[in-house]
Amino acid sequence: MRPLAILAAIVSSISLCACDASLPIFNSQPPTNPVITATPSVDGKNTSVFLTKLPPSTPNRELLAASWESYRQLFIQSDGRVIDYEARSRSTSEGQAYAMLRAVMIDDPATFALTLNWAENNLQRQKNGKQTDSLWAWKWGQDANGKWGAIDKNFASDGDIDAIFALILASRRWNQQEYLQLAKTKLQDLWNLSTALGPEGKPYLLPGPKAAFVPNSSTLHLNPSYLAPYAFRIFAQVNPERDWLKLVDTSYQILEQSSQLSQVGLPSDWVALNIKTGEYQVLSPNSKIQTLYSFDAYRVWWRLALDAQWFNAKPAQRYLKTATQYLQKQWQENSKLPARIDLTGKALVDYEATSQYSMVYAAWVSLKPKLAKEILEQKILPKYNQGIWDDKSAYYTQNLAWLGLIPSTIVPQKLLNQN
Repeated sequence: MRPLAILAAIVSSISLCACDASLPIFNSQPPTNPVITATPSVDGKNTSVFLTKLPPSTPNRELLAASWESYRQLFIQSDGRVIDYEARSRSTSEGQAYAMLRAVMIDDPATFALTLNWAENNLQRQKNGKQTDSLWAWKWGQDANGKWGAIDKNFASDGDIDAIFALILASRRWNQQEYLQLAKTKLQDLWNLSTALGPEGKPYLLPGPKAAFVPNSSTLHLNPSYLAPYAFRIFAQVNPERDWLKLVDTSYQILEQSSQLSQVGLPSDWVALNIKTGEYQVLSPNSKIQTLYSFDAYRVWWRLALDAQWFNAKPAQRYLKTATQYLQKQWQENSKLPARIDLTGKALVDYEATSQYSMVYAAWVSLKPKLAKEILEQKILPKYNQGIWDDKSAYYTQNLAWLGLIPSTIVPQKLLNQN
């Protein structure tokens, strides 16, 4: 049975408000036409509601509540579509998943349901008019003929991982078994379509379909920032038929060994793995995907910080301590971190990135609290103004800044350790 058929349309409508949602609706609807009418403002009433969702001891509590309300108004349409204004107003599976993850963290079931429903109704992967699996096409927007819809039907595993993880947390937080059932269905497809056997016959997470990231019989193309060990531990609880814990092991192997490509020990956006020799390799300079430290790789710090804080993962603690040393040196010497760094440690650009500072903050808040406080006060908070970091079109920055600042303790431990 298709996932959409499992869930009944119980609620007639859900608007973008802070009120509680009942059960999820997954109506089969035609693709949504773009209605980009949101304006950046902070609704005091809804901000106050979200403020009550965060414990009084939460650092930057008012900022987190206000910026979530502003994000909902500016980047999320009333139908649940999340808009990336910097990329021709497209939508992505990543964007829908970030909204779901943030919504469950701040206890906003209405926004969770809306963004999930839009994705289920518009990002389904199809062939000859029939659904092929439960994963989401990664990119939705306007094609060359001006038609709106899925414009790249490949999936991106980071978006699906974040969405599935959010579904499991939502099922536990709001007692919604339909969310858990959908997560289980998606987990089967994620494993079957987005893992490949590497050295010693162990499973490795691919960034998407095998056809796109297994260029030949001896090579895998990998993205270290997609690796989410904390999520794989949760997946093992609800899908014991697959060895997700082995995926935790290979995730740390990828991170530790591929970072050796960098003379300064930093993770890269993309790397290649030779299956036969087990060696990690630099991708061709002519490739569309590059082996360097940049906007993708920032997320490694946040993802491993969650594994360290939620599961006391020693490999995460060890990696964060070692791999951030160059950034610590750069910060202490120059009071800035360049946004892009090559394999020799050379800055490739003069500008900085709020998204990087926020992800580094997530790692340093426990590891190097003094440095974390410095980048928060000198680089993150000064970029925040009336609910927005940087500027009102910076979709990626809004998400990474918020996720980097929200404390890991916002997710109750009881939601992480259920079987």
